[in-house]
Amino acid sequence: MEESSFSSYQLPPPPNKSQQVLDHSHENEPNQSSTLVTNGCVDYKGRIADKLTTGGWKASPFIIVNEVAERLAFFAIAVNMVSYLVLEMHQKLPDAATHVTDWIGAAYVLTLLGAFLADAYLGRFLTIIIFSSIYVVGMVMLTVSASVDSLRPPICTRRPCPPASDGQAAFLYGALALVALGTGGIKPCVSSFGADQFDEADEKEVQKKYAFFNWFFFAINMGAILGITLMVYIQEEKGWSWGFAVPTVASFCSILILAAGFTKYRFQKPMGSAFTRFLQVVVASLRNFVHGVPPGRDETQLYEVDTTESDIFGATKLPHTKQYRFLDLAAVIRDPEGTGGGESRWRLCTVTQVEEFKCFIRVLPIWASTIALSISFAQLSTFFLTQATVMDRKLGRHFTIPTGSVAVFAALNALILVPIYEKLIVPSLRRITGHRRGLTSLQRMGVGLFVSILALTSAALVEKNRRTHPNPSSLSVFRLFPQFFLVGTAEVFTYVGQLEFFYDEATDGTRSLSSALFLSEIGIGSWLSTALVKIVQRATGDGEGGWLRDNLNDSKLDYFYWILAGINAVNYVVYSIVAWKYKARDGSRGSAIVADESIVVDDRVSGRRV
Repeated sequence: MEESSFSSYQLPPPPNKSQQVLDHSHENEPNQSSTLVTNGCVDYKGRIADKLTTGGWKASPFIIVNEVAERLAFFAIAVNMVSYLVLEMHQKLPDAATHVTDWIGAAYVLTLLGAFLADAYLGRFLTIIIFSSIYVVGMVMLTVSASVDSLRPPICTRRPCPPASDGQAAFLYGALALVALGTGGIKPCVSSFGADQFDEADEKEVQKKYAFFNWFFFAINMGAILGITLMVYIQEEKGWSWGFAVPTVASFCSILILAAGFTKYRFQKPMGSAFTRFLQVVVASLRNFVHGVPPGRDETQLYEVDTTESDIFGATKLPHTKQYRFLDLAAVIRDPEGTGGGESRWRLCTVTQVEEFKCFIRVLPIWASTIALSISFAQLSTFFLTQATVMDRKLGRHFTIPTGSVAVFAALNALILVPIYEKLIVPSLRRITGHRRGLTSLQRMGVGLFVSILALTSAALVEKNRRTHPNPSSLSVFRLFPQFFLVGTAEVFTYVGQLEFFYDEATDGTRSLSSALFLSEIGIGSWLSTALVKIVQRATGDGEGGWLRDNLNDSKLDYFYWILAGINAVNYVVYSIVAWKYKARDGSRGSAIVADESIVVDDRVSGRRV
């Protein structure tokens, strides 16, 4: 059923008899609709999928439940891991914070691997199943680490505490590595697999697709909220073993539920490796440049297949553009008498293959100019929560908010702000800007980047007030609400705009890669956060005068937040210049880019909780 990456460079196979009959009947009776899908999806037997028995809401609930369980497990770990490393593994606070950001970074950067395997070899469903299984193994190991005393250092009541042994640390890091690997395989595939269940050529199914993404967005946030409330509460009340065991069981059940819908799914066959096609364009361009081949003066000198579809399996042809003319060398026909049809793609590429690579290169400046924002988002699961540990978290006389659950301030914001934005703000902006979405995707990202400056400024001011207060522990944790709320607002604007932008500018053969590129930005931002923490530690020291120390009351965390606010301010200026100069693949300038209305709800599944 699966195809290798080399199959993407073969001409599309001729239609079978059933397809020919279908096309013929469509010509004679244009109003007649078929029950067979038109997006190339097949059922579990390899036949063209039938709408009556596959896809739609017959298949979607299985995918939605899988997403709830995965996000629940991920956030149950993310918001608790700093505390676990400090309290159970006896690590220093700055070290624990960097280890968590490293882990989150790895989870999202590994989405590039997941997208590659899904597109080139495995397909989305099989990729999700395999990596979900890896995910569960990691969760089991994490539960064992919290349950077996020999896998943790002895209980310590007085500092300095003995650190975990190399073996104990290796077992824990191995568990986290498997969870990160599992996340990397699942995340770039699950929303796309859900989209595969709806035929965009069918107006009724398109409307159902909108509803699916609404529920998918809800599932993401519901999983996150359950992870940072219910799971954290269980951990607080029942201990670390229960805190990790419950999401482990949920993750295992999610695999069974996803597999239960196997006969109802529509499967998109692998389209081949985009990375391989990109490398072929580079090699062919350099080869022709070395041989002195002049660039094609017009499109007639550039090679393209004569068929209706491109030679990239499942992808439509792309028109030639004049940007990045050097890459056109890959498509120049060297033999004037030949057609180029028999040439290896390592020597001669089609115009569509070249333009696909151009589209990928074109979005990289936008991608690079928004990475700094992810550094700020990394603080949600590290230093923001560390602040909460030393503040008054009492809610009434008998309930204390668990530290990890404080992050719900940002999670709830996304659920509240999106409906308000869609129902109230967008109509008002539409009347002002004339844009059907109120703001373009690039403008929306710019708003989020600006709000992030306000978020870190708020965090710095609150921390300054907390640190200099005569009794810091008496301050209510609700003082942190503004910074959580503003970070959540920046998330809604920026990440919704980002995934919308990357989807809109991606080609048919790079949808999963584009999604993974966006997710990898979150991971790189986490790694940069780790690097920044280490730089600050080396510059200021760990002892007296150090900005980041084990005791937050003795630290100067507000200085660190001011650095982040400054980085975001500089990044905002850089982004504004890049976005203003950006030229979309349809030729429009940055501020004039119009996102496809059909993907707006899809893109709400973005955000840090993706």
